[in-house]
Amino acid sequence: MTPHAPCPADPAAFTIEGEDRASRWLVTCDHATNRVPGWVNGGDLGIAAADMARHIAFDVGARGLASALAARLGAPMIASDFSRLVIDPNRGEDDPTLLMRLYDGTVIPANRHADAAERERRLQRLYRPYHRELARLAGAHPARAICAIHSFTPQLRGRPPRPWLVGILYSHRDERLGPAMVRACRAQGWVTGDNQPYSGHLQGDSIDTHALAHGRPNLLIEVRNDLIRTPEGQGEWAGRLAPVLERVLADSGL
Repeated sequence: MTPHAPCPADPAAFTIEGEDRASRWLVTCDHATNRVPGWVNGGDLGIAAADMARHIAFDVGARGLASALAARLGAPMIASDFSRLVIDPNRGEDDPTLLMRLYDGTVIPANRHADAAERERRLQRLYRPYHRELARLAGAHPARAICAIHSFTPQLRGRPPRPWLVGILYSHRDERLGPAMVRACRAQGWVTGDNQPYSGHLQGDSIDTHALAHGRPNLLIEVRNDLIRTPEGQGEWAGRLAPVLERVLADSGL
């Protein structure tokens, strides 16, 4: 690869729903699918189908939840259309975990020897087109607020079970919505993680890039994936979360 011969964008780097919806919310789903494009190692990362079906390859149930939630909010939704194991859109370009070589006990053969040229090819064809569209949608409303939807596995290998139904993640750089959302979820009787099961701020991640850097109100919601594996579960949790999100944003006065 040379600077004079850039790779074309993959036509399926992202999907968008409801672009013309009027809500100030933008719902995002960074880890929406386990798709591996055919031009990446023949469409096969070299791991078992069972591994490609679990949380290491994508956020199980998150895509359907994001879609249902956006519809209830009357908001646009953008989702990636490539596996996080191909390249992780929720990492900065200089993050060492952008191309994972080992995840939750599984070695990723197609990434093990991926060189700088292969990394750049995936950036150009998948990662950057997704983020360009996310940036465009984020800027399309003058008072945009971003809600990122993810899911988490009930238990990592060799680790204790996770007790939460949902986790609310937010950065120490912007606590305008996060703590209030935690309180609101707990008031519903949901066992809710406060920046659990993950830290709420990772430099260069999607919220950092598209919300924090622009002063946009934001939340990242993690739902335990066994609760949203089915369309019924996804619809149920969209119905639960939408009014809470609307109330928290309205009460914030932002």
